[in-house]
Amino acid sequence: MATKKIGTLRNNLYALSLVWKMCPVPVIHLALGKLLFYFSWLFYSAFFMRYVINALQTGETFQAIMVFIVLTVGVFAAIALYNSYLLGCVTPIADATLNKKLYQKLFKKSRNVELECFENSDFYDKYTLAMKNADKQLLGTVDQLFGVFFGFFASIYAFVFMYKVDKLSLTFLILPVIGNFYFRRLNSKVDYERTKEMAPHNRRIDYINRVMYLKDYAKEIRLTNIFRLLKRQYTDAITGVVDVTKKFVFKAAFLHWFYVMFTFTFIFEGLLIYGGYRTLVSGTMKLPQLAVLTSMMVATTWILIGFTDSITACFKNGLFVEYLRTFLEHKEKIPEDYDGIDPGTKIESIEFRNVSFAYKDVKVLSNLNMKIEGGKTYALVGHNGAGKSTIIKLLLRFYDPTEGEVLLNGHNIKDYNLQKYRALFATAFQDNRMFSMSVADNVVLGEDIAESEKEQVVADALKLSGVYDKVMSLPKGMNTTLTREFDDEGAVLSGGEFQKIVVARAFARRCPIKVFDEPSSALDPIAEYKLFDNILKACRSNTLLFISHRLSSVQNADHVFLLENGEVREEGTHRELMKKQGIYADMYQKQAENYLADKTKQKEGIWS
Repeated sequence: MATKKIGTLRNNLYALSLVWKMCPVPVIHLALGKLLFYFSWLFYSAFFMRYVINALQTGETFQAIMVFIVLTVGVFAAIALYNSYLLGCVTPIADATLNKKLYQKLFKKSRNVELECFENSDFYDKYTLAMKNADKQLLGTVDQLFGVFFGFFASIYAFVFMYKVDKLSLTFLILPVIGNFYFRRLNSKVDYERTKEMAPHNRRIDYINRVMYLKDYAKEIRLTNIFRLLKRQYTDAITGVVDVTKKFVFKAAFLHWFYVMFTFTFIFEGLLIYGGYRTLVSGTMKLPQLAVLTSMMVATTWILIGFTDSITACFKNGLFVEYLRTFLEHKEKIPEDYDGIDPGTKIESIEFRNVSFAYKDVKVLSNLNMKIEGGKTYALVGHNGAGKSTIIKLLLRFYDPTEGEVLLNGHNIKDYNLQKYRALFATAFQDNRMFSMSVADNVVLGEDIAESEKEQVVADALKLSGVYDKVMSLPKGMNTTLTREFDDEGAVLSGGEFQKIVVARAFARRCPIKVFDEPSSALDPIAEYKLFDNILKACRSNTLLFISHRLSSVQNADHVFLLENGEVREEGTHRELMKKQGIYADMYQKQAENYLADKTKQKEGIWS
């Protein structure tokens, strides 16, 4: 428990330090705001009320009393003016400044961490939690930290003041302490258990709500009876929420009642009975003393509530800060700003030497040896899971081998400056994504191309990938926005058209090595043939490496590597591999037979 408290304090201080370094202004104002908050409670109850009542009791002049009241009104008016200035001016500007600086820091870190982090579900979950409303949560953490700090000293002062007014009155302060620290804590545990049991039902409700408004499901809902099943699941989920609520309703209500009674009712009513007895029966307390005592008791109660709320919030915020801190302090295995020697632009050879790779203890590659000569065309083929895409990830240094090494021009690729090394490659992956930007920007992807050349570069790339005519038929041609995320007039292309734009990216980039990972998976055979013909023609001067399941597209490669279970099982030219009558030849013949069978069925009208 002590370790947990120290960790929570450390995390909250880390949040304070982080905000201070990026934007000290809101830290100063948050501290001043909390100080004035507690000052207002203490000043009114401990000084204002006591002075006015004592002044009336001792016969102070009306003029003197009015001067004090006017000065007090002036102080509180100034505090109110400051709070308005804080909310209307300081806070919005500080929020924007912190948002900018914090997210620049988070985005920079996000781009710098290795790809493995995004494929690690535990790390990714913490990353998303750290990113969500991080600026507001950080400011909230700092605010609550000052709430604990100033609330502690305000509570001490309130206790000392009440002790001086009436020693026995301190016993009444035990009641709000019990209410806040014991019954409220028990109530929070019940809330947690209730939320935990409701979670599966709420997830189902959220899922069905999402399904009902997403266009992805609209056709199925209208063409089938799936709505009936969704409605049944929704009803079951609502019933589950009601059942969980009923299970905890009495316990929660019981604990909440005790919390309210101990925190407010018992202390106020008890103190009034105690004060009334001493004033009216025993005569040991004067009316002014009773008025000050009851006023101070109200202030002390609210100070304690604010103090305990801040403590609870600090424990909750500590978990968020822990996620944020873990992300920002993560030591990258392959940082994007990794420095090293300049690889140059001439490609003599790429070699995988005794390379093995395991992901989460699952072996993907085993003692792999491959050599690629610069300026030639190579194909990687094999069944799904053979390790083809992993080879590309290792080549691009998204990962480092578990064993062995990858060499470029005889040097381990770890020796090179990472950004300059990756600049050698143009890639087209089958799982690439479109950005809500123009077609042209989706092709060049921020490459440093002069504006005077950009349009021609994009046009040439689109023609080579076979999607130029389609793009130019759009309302704004290559300046048309893809997707309708932010533009109602944006274009939503077919899967094959999107894939051709992805391929165009590799054509547009000026670099010595071109990598195509299943560039034709969404294309028909004729479009596929044209695409590979264009790839081979356009990349004659490049080192070309591509992955394809369709072996008919690799016939013109200079060299083919056939992979199985993370190993190179066969290699050579298409003709050499066919002569071997091994795995490659068997795969090729089966694909050819299936293709011919499909064509025959189409001719016979079996398929439309």
